[in-house]
Amino acid sequence: MAHAGTIDITSLNKHYQVKGKTLQVLKDINLSIQPGEFVSIVGSSGCGKSTLLRLLIGLEGGFDGQLLLDNQPIRGTSLDRGIVFQDHRLFPWLTVEQNVGLGLLNAPGSQSEKDRNVQEHIALVGLKGFEKAYPYQLSGGMSQRAAIARALVNRPEVLLLDEPFGALDALTRTRLQQELQRIWQAEGITAILVTHDVEEAVYLGDRIVIMEPRPGRIKRIVDVPLARPRDRASADFTAIKDDVLGEFVHEINHATVAERQERADPLAA
Repeated sequence: MAHAGTIDITSLNKHYQVKGKTLQVLKDINLSIQPGEFVSIVGSSGCGKSTLLRLLIGLEGGFDGQLLLDNQPIRGTSLDRGIVFQDHRLFPWLTVEQNVGLGLLNAPGSQSEKDRNVQEHIALVGLKGFEKAYPYQLSGGMSQRAAIARALVNRPEVLLLDEPFGALDALTRTRLQQELQRIWQAEGITAILVTHDVEEAVYLGDRIVIMEPRPGRIKRIVDVPLARPRDRASADFTAIKDDVLGEFVHEINHATVAERQERADPLAA
């Protein structure tokens, strides 16, 4: 079982330069994530949640504030953080086991140890028997399972997930949410999920971080004190989901008013 990492985000601000102007995309983000915790981040488009994930994985820099993993600054990508994107990003000319093995390309250890680790993680995500299959021979859900195995094969401290099931049909998405929960519990690592799906956030998260846009900032953090596996039809589950959804009602209404004003007087926008 991998070591579970601790994430500390303090006074985080992020800006982009757009057409010669400074655009702030993240403002004063403060968040601590405990070892083994599963945190869901939700928010409308433009709230900066994917930017936050890219900063945590090390794909972006140039921020103000502090990002720490186990009290050490995050600088660039590292084997201690794995990531799964909405697009599985498997190489079509490689088999499942070869794609998963890419996660160990720069890892220490003998080839036999790496081979054994690859096979263990293929089994973990339920793809045993498909080791020699190519991506075109897999369904979308199976491809995402392979991507999850690749992200976990080097046993990272933190697993980052950026809308991992957003492109899948509803039935496959629900099934993979259940599988992801099982895999996360089996690995015992820290997980951070970015999603637009509030039900998914409630089903998987120990806490839900609600973000609001322009600039992106944390509006509220909601605890999810429900036993696992969670019953989506229960009154407690529905109450938490409705509570989170309620945070977006004002945002939607405000956007609608702004749109009406812009149509009435475009120069005022």
